[in-house]
Amino acid sequence: MHELSLVSPMPTVDDRRHEHTPQTDADLDSRKAAILTAVVTEYIGTAQPVGSQHVVDAPGVSVSSATVRSDMAALERDGFLVQPHTSAGRIPTDKGYRFFVDHLGATSSLDPGGRQQVRQFFDHAHGEIELMLERTSGLLADLTDCTAMVVGPSHESAVVRSVQLVGLGHRLCLVVVVLADGAVRKQTVELPDDADDSVLAEAGARVAAHALGVPLAQVGATVPPSGNPTVDIVMASAVSALHSLGEADGAEQLFVGGSSRMAAAFDAVDTVRSVLTILEQQLVVVSLLRDILDTGLTVAIGTEHGVEPLASCAIVVMPVSVDGVEAGTIGLLGPTRMNYPLALAAATVVGHRLGERLGEATR
Repeated sequence: MHELSLVSPMPTVDDRRHEHTPQTDADLDSRKAAILTAVVTEYIGTAQPVGSQHVVDAPGVSVSSATVRSDMAALERDGFLVQPHTSAGRIPTDKGYRFFVDHLGATSSLDPGGRQQVRQFFDHAHGEIELMLERTSGLLADLTDCTAMVVGPSHESAVVRSVQLVGLGHRLCLVVVVLADGAVRKQTVELPDDADDSVLAEAGARVAAHALGVPLAQVGATVPPSGNPTVDIVMASAVSALHSLGEADGAEQLFVGGSSRMAAAFDAVDTVRSVLTILEQQLVVVSLLRDILDTGLTVAIGTEHGVEPLASCAIVVMPVSVDGVEAGTIGLLGPTRMNYPLALAAATVVGHRLGERLGEATR
């Protein structure tokens, strides 16, 4: 049994989101709070209903098995626990998990192995921003055994750092753009006529001269004609590609890692199917994470997030900041019996390191 300290409720939780039965959180005495914490901790670890014998020796309890049974019955009446079968032990309800999360002490830290894994990952996380974000979702999934969601920053306001045109053969050209935040954008364009390397080089240099320091969507109006019809055609194609890339960069990007872990987390096939269907809808997921943060929550349990297919899930959300400005979001999705201390610790540590790395990319 892991010891977890109880302190005043975390200020990030909006209590208006929860309905309380006659006994409120504030009325829960220290012994019942310790018993509830022990039940939640045991159930998170075993996924089996918890009996009184598993709770008697938990920190803060130190009473007889009969007293524990009586208190567990009271916690059930007050909606914190439920007994799935008459002869079985008890399991936490969403209200029980909420009390547990709200009364966690200082956020648990990752174990030495986890900290080393995060450190090594970011020490070697170089290259394109999108690839790093995708791999970060995999890192979080490995650390927590949850499905991880990483929302990257919008590149809408990022200015162009470089532009290159690369010939791909017959009437094809690759436009490669590097943005100031480290993002790399590529688009293949088809040209009306063949263009040799000298034409591509001149067209690329002219576009770059007027694109550097300008957001993608704003490139174009200031690029004057060269006087060479072939160069001008290539330039027009390149500028059109930049506009197209700029429009796509207005949306936040979502990277999901560990989706397959949902199959192991739930016994019901329908539940797994519903969760995976939601994860395939990028706009829904991004909006969900944003809505949770907007309510002041860092953990949404069961129906608190308002998405019916995820009613048996919990979501941990952390903003990613660069120099005090929000630049992305981290989310962890798992069953309501997820390991909340571990999920919060991993999201905090990885979010901090990711913010540092995104900040380095913009300098």
